[in-house]
Amino acid sequence: MPMRATKIVATLGPASSHPDMLEAMIRAGVNVVRLNFSHGTAQDHIDRATLVRAAAQRAGREVGIMADLQGPKIRVGKFAEGKVMLVPGEKFVLDASRTEPGNLEGVGLDYKELPRDV
Repeated sequence: MPMRATKIVATLGPASSHPDMLEAMIRAGVNVVRLNFSHGTAQDHIDRATLVRAAAQRAGREVGIMADLQGPKIRVGKFAEGKVMLVPGEKFVLDASRTEPGNLEGVGLDYKELPRDV
C-alpha cells in the first residue's frame, strides 16, 4: 500500500458492522474506525471493537479505534420572528440568561452553564 500523509476514518454503523464488510473496508485502506458513543450500549461498543480487531487481524493491518464521546448539546432559543439573518460585522450575543425570544441582537441558550464552562 502506498504511503499516505492522511488517514481514512470510517464510522461504524449497521451496514458496516458485518465482519466481511468491515474486513473489506480495512483492506480498501481504512486506518481508523470511529465508534459513535451517542448511540448503543457499552456492550455494543465492546462487540464492535472486537469485530474491528478480528477484521484487522484477518487483513494483516493495524487499525485504530476512535471512541467519539458525546459532548453537551448546545442549542439556541427560539426567535420572535421564527428566524433571523445575521448581518456580517454586526454584534450578536449568545446570552445564557436571556429568557425572551431572540432577535437580530441576540438569543438565549438552552445550555445555561456555557459561559461558566467556557
